[in-house]
Amino acid sequence: MKLSGKTVIVTGAAAGMGEAIAKKFAAEGAKVVATDINKELLDPVVQSITEAGGEAVGLVSNIGNQEDIDQMVHEAIERYGSLDVLVNNAGIMDNFVPVGDLTDELWDRIIQINLTGPFKAARAAIKVMEKQENGGVIINNASIGGLFGVRGGGAYVSSKHGLLGLTKNIAATYGIHGKIRANAIAPGGVATNIQSTITEPHELGSKAIGSIGGGTAPIGQPEEIAEVALFLASDASSFVNGAIITADGGWTAG
Repeated sequence: MKLSGKTVIVTGAAAGMGEAIAKKFAAEGAKVVATDINKELLDPVVQSITEAGGEAVGLVSNIGNQEDIDQMVHEAIERYGSLDVLVNNAGIMDNFVPVGDLTDELWDRIIQINLTGPFKAARAAIKVMEKQENGGVIINNASIGGLFGVRGGGAYVSSKHGLLGLTKNIAATYGIHGKIRANAIAPGGVATNIQSTITEPHELGSKAIGSIGGGTAPIGQPEEIAEVALFLASDASSFVNGAIITADGGWTAG
């Protein structure tokens, strides 16, 4: 039990990588606060965890809403007495829209969910973790879109670059001068329902992604990303701080 006695918040836990992380962490002994905006999908995830003997509570929560963020942190403390790990997993795509055609509305929505929400969640978690004897761990599920210019549209790529910068700043301050580690995962192609949000892919954006082999990228499974998250959440990674772990099957290695 690598996370025995730990309290964990996982955002975007109703499907895909978030679901896999919530289930994996619970199987490793964590008490999981699973949050998502979709109650219909979230409830079965929590039920599956509890039926398997794990401990979890579900919260319908929008990472873009400050009140919801405060509530999920409050729930972790009130129900389980601590907050040991925050997994900022919730995120959305942007149909590969390049900057020239990017509207203010789409930009604001992507940045709010993919960057501002994780920032506010991390801020709330830090206020709790820095008072705890054992500190805490923050894991930001980013994307290889945070490492390169053409793995999404202008807003998505910008949000994921920002998330990696946020991770490094937390690590360099609260990790080196405190007790809170922060690391990020940069997945490549993963079989999740986020692909279904690509409803009207932009012609130029799609062409740019195709030019770097987007259609031939290896596709991983959510459980493989959950294994990376488990390592970062556990004491096995006690000296890993400020790292960006690429998990893309070698797509960007060549």
